[in-house]
Amino acid sequence: MTPIVRLSRRHLLSAALGLCCTPPALWARSPLPLVLAQNAPADLDPAGYLVSEKYDGVRGYWDGQRLLTRGGEAIAAPAWFTDAWPAVPMDGELWAGRGRFSQAASTVRQQKPMDDAWRALRFMVFDLPAQGGPFDERIPAYQQLVASLGQPWVQAVVQRKVASDAELQALLRRTVNAGGEGLMLHRGTSLYRAARTDDLMKLKPWEDAEAKVIAHLPGQGKHAGRLGALLVETPQGLRLKLGTGFTDTEREHPPPVGAWITFRFRGTTNRGIPRFASYLRVREDWVEKVPTSG
Repeated sequence: MTPIVRLSRRHLLSAALGLCCTPPALWARSPLPLVLAQNAPADLDPAGYLVSEKYDGVRGYWDGQRLLTRGGEAIAAPAWFTDAWPAVPMDGELWAGRGRFSQAASTVRQQKPMDDAWRALRFMVFDLPAQGGPFDERIPAYQQLVASLGQPWVQAVVQRKVASDAELQALLRRTVNAGGEGLMLHRGTSLYRAARTDDLMKLKPWEDAEAKVIAHLPGQGKHAGRLGALLVETPQGLRLKLGTGFTDTEREHPPPVGAWITFRFRGTTNRGIPRFASYLRVREDWVEKVPTSG
């Protein structure tokens, strides 16, 4: 006898919207690998891309049952936050507003969710990984899904086209001047691919990268007795010192050796060394990539 599978409200909602829907007992328990962005080159032609604001928050991935970080760790969100979400993957950003990354990160880190803190967060949905089809077609699909939920803390990221590089740069300036971090460019014809790809680009007034803390270098002068700089190493094996960008609290309590951090810089030297590099923040969701042979 074929067993009867009872579908929840979220599965019925998914089916009604024509989205991929698998009964809970058969649903994968690990998140799909994510599409990751590259830094946009200076000569990027924006034709064929959809442009949106880059939300400076914590990457959130709804796998159909759980809200997860980029690294695959479960996020302890309040039950009401994900109530009635569909049994399909949604890719997005947990965002507390412009200039409030620390607030978003602190909220997501809590093992016991605080309602007041979570009410300040929004889940900015920008893709449906299992939807299939090019991004041009996935946009109206995620917009329809978000609208059907009717939850003010779940919002669909607005996408737009720009006609020229001059228009793109003007939009970047307006966004940054208003407190935004930058822009994202997503190729309209692209499929959802689990890779770092030029189908998805980030455009900011500066570049950023990740590195592992190797050592704490002592400070001198006004920084005597506390952190002077971090010695860090990038995944490519490049070592450099970061001596700026820290608050007084971060100099008193620096990221521990072994932690992954994000630093920002403006261009590189002929030897590939980042110029004007400064500390930005701890990258708690970063997963070290282990090279594979073959």
